[in-house]
Amino acid sequence: MIRTGEHERAILVGVATPSERRGRVEDYLEELARLADSAGAEVVHRILQVRHSINAAFFIGRGKAEELSYLAEGKKIDIIIFDDDLSAVQVRNLEKLIKCKIIDRSGIILDIFASRARTNEAKTQVELAQLQYMLPRLTRQWTHLSKQFGGIGTKGPGETQIETDRRAIRTRISHLSTKIREIGKEREVQRKGREQFPRLALVGYTNAGKSTLLNWFSGADVVVEDMLFATLDSTVRLVSLTPAHRILLSDTVGFIRKLPHNLVASFKSTLDEVREADILIHVIDVSHPLFEEQIAVVNETLEEIGAQGKPTVMVFNKVDLLGNRNVIAYVSANFPHAVCISAARGINMSALTDALVSLLEGTVVEETLTFGQGEYDMVARVHETGEILEERYDGEGITVRVRMNRTRLEQLKKSLLIKRKGDGRTA
Repeated sequence: MIRTGEHERAILVGVATPSERRGRVEDYLEELARLADSAGAEVVHRILQVRHSINAAFFIGRGKAEELSYLAEGKKIDIIIFDDDLSAVQVRNLEKLIKCKIIDRSGIILDIFASRARTNEAKTQVELAQLQYMLPRLTRQWTHLSKQFGGIGTKGPGETQIETDRRAIRTRISHLSTKIREIGKEREVQRKGREQFPRLALVGYTNAGKSTLLNWFSGADVVVEDMLFATLDSTVRLVSLTPAHRILLSDTVGFIRKLPHNLVASFKSTLDEVREADILIHVIDVSHPLFEEQIAVVNETLEEIGAQGKPTVMVFNKVDLLGNRNVIAYVSANFPHAVCISAARGINMSALTDALVSLLEGTVVEETLTFGQGEYDMVARVHETGEILEERYDGEGITVRVRMNRTRLEQLKKSLLIKRKGDGRTA
């Protein structure tokens, strides 16, 4: 979004079809209004059209698009934001008819991410997602991008400015993709250095209270604001749930309905904190009227990044904001083993700690391992990552009975197998 010293004036547009009832689309427009506010826009008007199907040329009907054009001119509108993603054809047709910026849901989310990115990693991830989003949607409004990106030689015979811009974007995408792969390798090395502790990851819809929960457990100073996508960069903290249970707790970007696919792909190295966690803590804003739909969105995103099926504690946060206390009874009846809390006010946090400890205990196994001479580095890893129950030395090596997190044990046994193959020994 192009910003000036004042808020841009915006109209929001949604379409209700037989598959999306009007009431639900109204709720979606309310969320879109929060997105627009987060991006720095002032919502002047909302339009909800009821249609049997989406119009292939204009998304809304042509008549409604012409009406929107007159409305935008009369109210001095800077930008029109659609709650669903638009095709390149729809964007072009709407821009010919309406003399202001046209943007869709993915575009506004990407704009917010760009404004919130603080670290080089986040900035790189967001820029890549933006360029991948922009490439098929190039119109006259995006011209002269080559001046920004550089790296382009003299234009070829008959080449248009947009074609030049497309080449500039593809060059930049290639560069950023290489940079993100390097970031991914660095993160992988960092995670390997933290294998001695069980890894738990906070997941949830944006603004569910994950960062507040991380702060409560760790005393960290992660940014906590009542806004969408306040946190983009992953934060990892060493937390002592009890003297016997130390964990690595990570918080990363929140999810949202229709999170742009390019954004999920670009943030892969960050979201690997979730994918490689031993346990997930799914934080839900129980005070939100559509919290069940938000749960479904989070579960779909977890499946998209390959993190589904992990041991999970469902945490219904913000109980202090509930006007209807019957919601807690509903949650208890429909979500067995869920924990209802208020991270902001510290309500029922001991129950959450107990639930996490119980789940951690369920992931712990006992096993007896035998190490030969020359494998004392592996014995040291066992001491670092597990609880030694028994240790016996003989002339051939060391036999250790250990109590350890199942994932950590499998990683250690895999490393031992690789080491033995490298030494030319059998497993």
